[in-house]
Amino acid sequence: MSTDNGILEEAPAPPELAAIATRFVRARRRGEALPGFPGDIPADLASAYRVQDHAIALWPDRLVGWKVGYIAAERRDVSGDDRLLGPIFAGKLQRAAGEVAFEIYPGGFGAVEAEYVLRLDADAPADRFAWTAEEAARLPSTLFLGVEVASSPLATINELGPIVVVSDFGNNNGLILGPEVAGWQALDESTLLAETFIDGASVGRGGALRLPGGLRTAFAFALGRSARRGRPLKRGDLVATGNATGIHDIAAGQSARVVFDGLAQLDLRARPARAEPEPEPEV
Repeated sequence: MSTDNGILEEAPAPPELAAIATRFVRARRRGEALPGFPGDIPADLASAYRVQDHAIALWPDRLVGWKVGYIAAERRDVSGDDRLLGPIFAGKLQRAAGEVAFEIYPGGFGAVEAEYVLRLDADAPADRFAWTAEEAARLPSTLFLGVEVASSPLATINELGPIVVVSDFGNNNGLILGPEVAGWQALDESTLLAETFIDGASVGRGGALRLPGGLRTAFAFALGRSARRGRPLKRGDLVATGNATGIHDIAAGQSARVVFDGLAQLDLRARPARAEPEPEPEV
């Protein structure tokens, strides 16, 4: 659970924050929509991360990485963070092969985001809490193409802002991982371009530099914020660096195609989220 200064603490989340996490997790496991935010919206990002930490502890799966989302200047809080984190779980990670089916919550929020995804190839120092883009780029890592599944049981999650987004797993419901981009360290990020189509119609074009600072700055944020939360990044962790063409709404039954110029094309189709099996009772 995150404290006001972002360092992980051992104390459990206060009951009101734990209750928010429990409601979000229950809705996700049942594949149900929520009519509104389940409780009072936390006061700040630090409190929202405490909700997220509690929800991670409740979710019956292991972490494989983090999505990074950009926070517009007018929506930032006292932390000054210009980005946010949300967990990616092993069961929600898919490899791109043919047309990939992914799940969104009926009655909730559903979208796709073209992503450039970095895999850390060595443990990051656990006691280093701030990184520059240049320092982050020197860490051993591999770049992949991908698509984030942005979905939440709460339809208004993005409208309500970053604190609400952080509270519900960063509005993440999976990652589709495409091919590796060889020699990424030597590439000019301005040459990494992409376009997204929904049901064959172009809905957004951009690339690695669509968000301020590009993918290296997003990587640096993930390294620092994760360490300050007491969750330093480890070898094999994935970091989805932010939407490269925009956030594109999608409904169950619709198709998406992401074309990474000169590199790859990923084809996807949305389907309704199904209820997760209930955990076996302890004996």
